[in-house]
This record gives sequence, structure tokens and C-alpha cells, in this order.
Amino acid sequence: MTDHPASWRMPTPKQIDKMAAAVARKASPAPGLAPDDDLPPEYWQALLDDAGADGGHSGLGASGRLLRLSEIPQHLLRVGCRRCGRTVEIQKVDAARLYGPDAIWRDVGQRLLDNTCTNRTGRHEEDGCWPSYET
Repeated sequence: MTDHPASWRMPTPKQIDKMAAAVARKASPAPGLAPDDDLPPEYWQALLDDAGADGGHSGLGASGRLLRLSEIPQHLLRVGCRRCGRTVEIQKVDAARLYGPDAIWRDVGQRLLDNTCTNRTGRHEEDGCWPSYET
């Protein structure tokens, strides 16, 4: 260990002035908005022009996961786990026979993953798979 004083790690006043000048040169000319300022109209227009501005209801839901089994046009249904990487496939006919034609695909996919889950920690909050729905 060396016997350097703490001041050897601190910049000199000349170096501090030089760093302050460099920061002042790089400062943006337009100041940011204060928390109580109104947002610019371009921001609101961008939100309104966004495709999901209507609440995200495109009719099918995100990748069709909110559809009933009888409403899904695909023959083969697939749900994957983002946690362990497993993928479970089931034919729509078999899913309708097991869970009923009015069952929601999101619920069916979650049950399919939970029935074969390999990630069990013993805590309800952490147990189970993280579904990624594909139709």
C-alpha cells in the first residue's frame, strides 16, 4: 500500500475548470421540459398516429391468444415457454375436445405448459412457465 494522500486522486483546480468548460460546450442549446410543462403537440400526434392507440384491439388480440378455440383458423396451435425454451404443440381438434370449443387459447396454452412444467421452485410467484403464444 502506498502513502499517497487522498488529494492525489482529485483533479487540480485547473483540470476542474477545463472539464467544466468542456461540459458547457457540449450542453444542448434547447433546455428540456420541466415536470409541470405541457408536452409538445408533436408528442400527442405521434401517440394518436400509433397503431396501438385504439387500446390495442386489432380484433385478434396479440397473436390471437385472446380468441376462443373455435375462432382460431389455424389447425396446429403452438405455445412456447420463454423461461425454459420448451414448445408445446396441439391440434385445434384435440384442444377443443379436451378443453371445449369455447375455451380461450391463452388459458389452454397456460394449462398445457403448467401440466409439463419443469421449473418448480416451491413459491407460487416463481413457479411455472412464461408462455409465448403462437397460432
